[in-house]
Amino acid sequence: MWQSFTYKENKMKKTLHLLGFLSLILALSLTSCGPSKKLVTSQARVDKLQKENAEKQSQLDNTQNQLIDCNLQVRNLKQETSSLQDENASVLNDLKTLSKESKMTIADQAKRLKDLQNMIQSQRNVMDNLKNSIADALMKYKSDELSVYIKDGNVYVSLAEKLLFKSGSDVVDPKGKEALSTLAKVLSSTKDITVQIEGHTDNVPIKTNKFNDNWDLSTSRAISIVRILTKDNGFDSNRITASGRGQFFPVQTNDTAEGRASNRRTEVILSPDMKELYNLLYK
Repeated sequence: MWQSFTYKENKMKKTLHLLGFLSLILALSLTSCGPSKKLVTSQARVDKLQKENAEKQSQLDNTQNQLIDCNLQVRNLKQETSSLQDENASVLNDLKTLSKESKMTIADQAKRLKDLQNMIQSQRNVMDNLKNSIADALMKYKSDELSVYIKDGNVYVSLAEKLLFKSGSDVVDPKGKEALSTLAKVLSSTKDITVQIEGHTDNVPIKTNKFNDNWDLSTSRAISIVRILTKDNGFDSNRITASGRGQFFPVQTNDTAEGRASNRRTEVILSPDMKELYNLLYK
């Protein structure tokens, strides 16, 4: 019986020890779970705060950049304003100087304006009469050989290549010399005009023993005409100049044969002498 009781007591002790061990494990388990949840919660809050801080820092950087741009714009505006103020001051100073130097009365200014208008109208009349005189003198030539017109206050006599030259040549044909002789007579009878001879070509390249390119050809043709007008027909050499423009000032497209033929021309440009007009403007 004693043995039976001892057996039961040992068995109960073992049971109690097992329960105590399990309780200890359970307690440790519960103790370890508590701090782990708090740590996870704290870490999540830290991550959130870091994210918000990064966003705020980005916004701050953008604001700083905008502030830098605004400061730059303000500085540029100040510089422009200063420049405009300097220009305005210069203009005002010039106006004051002109006002002090000018001794013309309103009546004097009105007379000067009237003189200018009369002189301009007189020059227009001269150029109109000159244009009509040249057109009448050269009326026997066809419209595809030459044309006479007024442009920008100047009289233009446009002479086609077919009237003056053979293709690629700067030697004036007899028919062209006859037209130039007639033109020279009209020009010599008209005072106070200057004459500019301009040679023009199409855009077809040329390279010969005599001419490197179209510029060479156009210039040489203009010089040939100057020599005919001056040496052969006595026109005043001091009133005439020559230049070549090559293919760079076409009047028609170079995509067609007709257009290229129109571009191969020599222009005699007659301009009024502006000396008296300049003297009246700046006296």
